[in-house]
Amino acid sequence: MRAVIQRVKEAKVEVDQKIVGEIDQGLLVLFGCRSDDTENMIDTLVEKIVNMRIFADDLDKMNLSLKDIDGQILIVSQFTLLADTKKGRRPSFINSMEPQKANSFYEKFIKKMKDHIKIVQTGVFGAKMQVSLTNDGPVTFILDI
Repeated sequence: MRAVIQRVKEAKVEVDQKIVGEIDQGLLVLFGCRSDDTENMIDTLVEKIVNMRIFADDLDKMNLSLKDIDGQILIVSQFTLLADTKKGRRPSFINSMEPQKANSFYEKFIKKMKDHIKIVQTGVFGAKMQVSLTNDGPVTFILDI
């Protein structure tokens, strides 16, 4: 399981020129699953994301978590995160989870995130989406579970 998390001042996702998810200060999470991922990994990833100390405190040190600042989260599914680019020029997606199972994991990830964060917005699984953001910092992390 892989997530790319970006600390943002704002972010939104559009499908067919309509905003389907939008947040203010918080995290944009691009979420992808490998074919051999298990459901218990979802809990580990959620706990890591909501408690990761990546927001500035009063001394401008990364010392606060998303929960500490009462931040918002925008979750976007992105199977291309698991692309194998080692050989050739065309990415291979052989390690990405099949769509039906990946959608189930995505929905469970969202549900578990809602147990910790008040405002959780999402993209649309499998849709062609346009994602816009103002990266704060910039601060970006790649989490592999």
